[in-house]
Amino acid sequence: MFSFLTSWLPSFSLLPGWFLLDTNPLNSFLQGLVGACGISVLCSLMRVHLFLQKESDKDESSPKASGLQRRTPKGLTGTLQFALVTGILAVVGSRVASLVVLEFCLRGISGWISSGPESLPFLQKLLLQSQFSLGCALSCSLHFLHDGASQRWLCLALAAALSWFLARQASSLLRHVFALYKLHSSQRYCGICIGLLTSGRLVLPALCRAMVITFSVAVLASVSIINQHFLSATEALKFWTPLTICYTLLVVYMQAEEQRRLPASQGALNAVVVRLGGLLVLMLTVGRWADVFHIVICFLGEASCLIPTLDLLDAVGCPEEEDYEEHLQVQRPR
Repeated sequence: MFSFLTSWLPSFSLLPGWFLLDTNPLNSFLQGLVGACGISVLCSLMRVHLFLQKESDKDESSPKASGLQRRTPKGLTGTLQFALVTGILAVVGSRVASLVVLEFCLRGISGWISSGPESLPFLQKLLLQSQFSLGCALSCSLHFLHDGASQRWLCLALAAALSWFLARQASSLLRHVFALYKLHSSQRYCGICIGLLTSGRLVLPALCRAMVITFSVAVLASVSIINQHFLSATEALKFWTPLTICYTLLVVYMQAEEQRRLPASQGALNAVVVRLGGLLVLMLTVGRWADVFHIVICFLGEASCLIPTLDLLDAVGCPEEEDYEEHLQVQRPR
């Protein structure tokens, strides 16, 4: 029956090759929906974690603490942002998604080694900057795990339904915490708020473990997806050699940029331009036109994920911004 329905879809033979999707539109949409739901869960839990952190510091009058609640995407704005991210992840090919995942994992591991495993601000910033990379990780993992499945659309539909349910639950938890946490935690009659009051510090470690598992699977899937496009070891070597050099230079440059102590939001936007710009130049050299087009789309995807969460980046980077302002005052000529 599904084959009969898809036979009525319009033909894409008249479109240029670089505009076509890796799979049929339904599978691409479902993969993008799973990725967008994963990003939504990450953002909701990060807002809950930062809200609980501010509450535990007894800094309720802080403008940044209240700003976490004021700037949360709501209503039509949040729906449009979710739909935009879903569409972008559906359009981006599995090959470019794999490149984004590998670059982020390499940068995250190098930053984790240089910052130390106990660096809380680094972990918070890394999680916030991983939003679009998380969507790509989920998308390419699903592409790899369901490749060749006879009922692929059904498996993806089940995954999308579960992801949608988790995203709705995370959003409901966020709204409940923002609206009632102060009242319920003081009167101690709400199970959810009492649980967050006693075990709220475990939200970030649990989120980190989930991200490690997700990106570990995505790395294996990414390497396999990229190698599928090569017919011989020589062709693979011609691609992986400049890719490794490009990734190494990007990591070195990004580590140098972090030492400049720019504001967190500005540093995150600069990182997006440098990372995707380097991949764009690389794909213009050894890639295909489809890869170039998809990387351009990735710019829009990164912006649609980071811009609504700039308040979270500013809240996480408060100490660094104060150091940056002090540095500017010292360097300012008298």
